[in-house]
Amino acid sequence: MRAVILISGRGSNMQALLEAGLPVEFAAVISNRPDAPGLAVARGHGVPTAVVDHTQHPDRERYDAALAAEIDRHAPDLVCLAGFMRVLTPGFVQRYERRMLNIHPALLPAFPGLNTHARALAAGVRLHGCSVHFVTPEVDAGPIVVQAAVPVLDDDTPERLAARVLAQEHRIYPLAVRWFAEGRLTWDAQGRVRLIGAAAAPRDCPALIWPDG
Repeated sequence: MRAVILISGRGSNMQALLEAGLPVEFAAVISNRPDAPGLAVARGHGVPTAVVDHTQHPDRERYDAALAAEIDRHAPDLVCLAGFMRVLTPGFVQRYERRMLNIHPALLPAFPGLNTHARALAAGVRLHGCSVHFVTPEVDAGPIVVQAAVPVLDDDTPERLAARVLAQEHRIYPLAVRWFAEGRLTWDAQGRVRLIGAAAAPRDCPALIWPDG
């Protein structure tokens, strides 16, 4: 299976995917920012890189058209968003329907969007975490593949909470991509994702939640 990863920054989730030993050929890493540190990381792993700079396009539609052209040049079966900080147009999302995944630092549907860790602390929740989901036109609202939860501690700051959540992001994103590559993700009549076959929780993940087959 071939995959393309989209990044905007350091690409820590991208690195987790590249180092997970997945049955995937990562055909390219593409950034909307030419200064994204993750580009050097990808090249260090022998993965081709490209930049489609959003500042060089007059609107979202034309940017997304240029991005889609670069993605399609690599003929991927899967597109992985890994800290790609762009809101995608409905036409772009539909082009890769059911073959584009995203990692979000919250237990969706709670806290979509930005600043999730500070918002979780302000809301007083006792569990926080991360979600891998398929991308749909509505931001952070697509069918969930897998989630991991961490406890919220009394002395947490957004930074401390973010670090614990990020460690779980690095575990569940490769898991979701592996399931996709192995053809183990299916859809029920309500458009929810289901996992074919049993799965064991990694020992270092405190609370892992996946779609029951």
